[in-house]
Amino acid sequence: MAQEMLQASKMKLVFDYGVDEDNQPIHKTKTFNRIRLNASADQLYQAATAIGSLSTQPLWNIERNDTYQIGE
Repeated sequence: MAQEMLQASKMKLVFDYGVDEDNQPIHKTKTFNRIRLNASADQLYQAATAIGSLSTQPLWNIERNDTYQIGE
């Protein structure tokens, strides 16, 4: 039976930069690589909000992207 092994984790912060001339939202991202594989959602949220508070733009979204290796 195949198994999955967590290889890497990234945290992406999405900042709100307002709207463009067509009234479409402008979002810019900052990605942090090499996040601890066992970091909980609460820990990531606390880190993201702390980092986001340093920005002049409001934090719009926080994402976690995990990469898995599938094998036997």
